[in-house]
Amino acid sequence: MCGIVGLFLKDKALEPKLGAMLSEMLVSLSDRGPDSAGIAIYGATSGNEAKITIQSPKPERDFRGLDAELAKAVGAPVSIAVKSTHAVVRTTPDKVDAAREALQSLRPDIRIMGAGEAVEIYKEVGLPEAVVDRFDVRKMTGTHGIGHTRMATESAVTTMGAHPFSTGADQCLVHNGSLSNHNNVRRELIREGMKFETENDTEVAAAYLSSQMAHGKNLGEALEGTLSDLDGFFTFVVGTKNGFGVVRDPIACKPAVMAETDQYVAFGSEYRALTKLPGIDNARVWEPEPATVYFWEH
Repeated sequence: MCGIVGLFLKDKALEPKLGAMLSEMLVSLSDRGPDSAGIAIYGATSGNEAKITIQSPKPERDFRGLDAELAKAVGAPVSIAVKSTHAVVRTTPDKVDAAREALQSLRPDIRIMGAGEAVEIYKEVGLPEAVVDRFDVRKMTGTHGIGHTRMATESAVTTMGAHPFSTGADQCLVHNGSLSNHNNVRRELIREGMKFETENDTEVAAAYLSSQMAHGKNLGEALEGTLSDLDGFFTFVVGTKNGFGVVRDPIACKPAVMAETDQYVAFGSEYRALTKLPGIDNARVWEPEPATVYFWEH
């Protein structure tokens, strides 16, 4: 039993409140997952800057002087903003791959949470309230975001085992459920060149979607593929640079509710996650249908 949330803003006036709204939604579901929590926030893009969110078990050691070392390694300006055990590395979009390689060489203990022009991902062991406070998520602005609070059932309680999982640029996924064929799908994706950090089945789902989109499918088409290619019980909420999507397996035994107004589209594992949203009393509220893809793009 895990708790997942998502919020896609249509009204730009709400963008300064995205972090606060999404945090409130996630904290309300704390009893669905006491082990770890995480949030992905999609912010504004400039076209000339990319971000890599990193995590270290020893941030004081690993983040000290890293900006200068990375800048020298990639031959371009680099800045680093530290938030507790995480940091956001900023550089030019054409240097992201080089920066990722340099990070692994310069600081082997650092783990990459995600990368892209828009997304920042923060996740740690602990309850949502503690994770949200630790990374000051309530003050973050953006256009859309997803979150997860985890009750671990099939893999270790670690930072890397927490959701969201990101396996492509500006792509991430949260999941409530369990996949039965993830080992087979993992082997197929490894043959395609995908790399995995954990044994978690959710990372496989994220990598599957990244693979599908790398082959030219849009988010909606990639989500359609999960219905035939992934076995098990699942509800996925997915974020991309411009989009937000939801799909449930054909049996749809994992709880889910959605709401839509002129200002936003929202998802929660339970309705209580939506009750503090503006205008919720007048929203169109529904349970997403089994084996049906829902997605929105800016």
